[in-house]
Amino acid sequence: MGYPIASGMTVSTAAYTKTSNLVLNRNQFLPKGRIQVAARGSAIGMNLTLNVGGVALCDDLALPFIGTTGALSIKDHIIVDQVVAGGVCEVFLRNTTVGALTTDYVVYFTPTK
Repeated sequence: MGYPIASGMTVSTAAYTKTSNLVLNRNQFLPKGRIQVAARGSAIGMNLTLNVGGVALCDDLALPFIGTTGALSIKDHIIVDQVVAGGVCEVFLRNTTVGALTTDYVVYFTPTK
C-alpha cells in the first residue's frame, strides 16, 4: 500500500454543491504509479470524480458504500485502484441531494519505477 496524499473524515458537502479539489499542494503532482481511492458517504447521493493527468478515472460516480459508523477500510470501500502515467491529480465530491451529507475518504499513491 502507498502513502496517503489526501484524506478526510466527515467532510460536509452542502446540498447540490461540489467541493474544490481535495488533493492539495505538492501531493497533486504525481509521477507514474498506482492510485487508490476509498470513500464512504453518509447517505445515498454523494458522487466522486477522480482525474489524473486530464484522464477521468472516475467521472461523477455515485458512491456505492454508505454508513456513518465503523472504520473506513481500503479493502471494503475501494472505489478506484488504477495504475496511472502521472500528472495532476484532482478529486471532487458532489452532493446530489437536498440536504448536507458527509463523506469519509482517503487517496493513496504508490510510485513505481
